[in-house]
Amino acid sequence: MIDAGGMDFRGINDAIREAGSVAAVKNCLGQRFICAGMSDVDVTIEGVPGNALGAYLNGATVTVAGNAQDAVGDTMNDGRITVFGNIGDAAGYAMRGGSIYVRDNAGYRAGIHMKAYKDKIPVMVIGGCAGSFLGEYQAGGVIVVLGLNADGRRIVGNFPCTGMHGGKMILRSDCVDIKFPSQVTARAATPEDLAEIRKYVDEYCRLFGTDAAELMDHPFTVVTPDSSNPYKQLYVAN
Repeated sequence: MIDAGGMDFRGINDAIREAGSVAAVKNCLGQRFICAGMSDVDVTIEGVPGNALGAYLNGATVTVAGNAQDAVGDTMNDGRITVFGNIGDAAGYAMRGGSIYVRDNAGYRAGIHMKAYKDKIPVMVIGGCAGSFLGEYQAGGVIVVLGLNADGRRIVGNFPCTGMHGGKMILRSDCVDIKFPSQVTARAATPEDLAEIRKYVDEYCRLFGTDAAELMDHPFTVVTPDSSNPYKQLYVAN
C-alpha cells in the first residue's frame, strides 16, 4: 500500500515500480501522470488521480475507485483503465490500443484522435453520458456510450463525430435528438452489430455489476464515416 499523501507523481510512480506486479495507492489527490508508460503491473487507486492518468500506458491494468480528472489514457498503447466514477475531458486522446471502461460520465472531447493499427483496436466504454465533441477526428477504434442514468438528457453533447474519418461509435439510443455532421452515417444497429456490441456490454456489466440483458433491451445506433475525405466537406467550398 502506497500512501500518496504529500507525494508528487515521480515519488508515486517510483513506489509503484518498486512494489512489483501489484500495487495499491491511497490518498491520491490530483497528482498527474500516475502509471504513465507502465506495463506488467496491476494498480488500484483510491482518491482522485490528476490529469493524464495512464498516459502512454503499455500494458498495465489501472483501477480507480472513484473519479479521475482530464486526459485519462492519453496516447495509451495497451492495457486497461477502469474508473468507478466519472472522468474529465479528453479521455483517450490519441488512444491507439487497450481499453478504458468508465462506470459513469465523461467530459468533453472523449476519444479525440483515437486511432487503430493492425491488431491494435482501442476501445472506450462510457456507462453514462459524454460531453460535446465526442469522437472528434476519430480515426479508428470503438467508442461506446450506454447512457445510463441520463435522466432525459441526450447521451452525448453537441458536435459528436466532427471530422470522424475512421473507427466506429456505438450509442445506446435511437439518436433522434442528436445532430451528426454530414460526413458520417448513423444507422440503427443490425443483428450483426448487436452481436459485436454485446461483448462490450458484457464486459462493462462484469466490471460494474450491471445486468447485460437489460442493457441490450434498448435501441442502439452505430455511427461510421461515409467519406474518404471528410476534411474537404468540412473546410472546402464545393
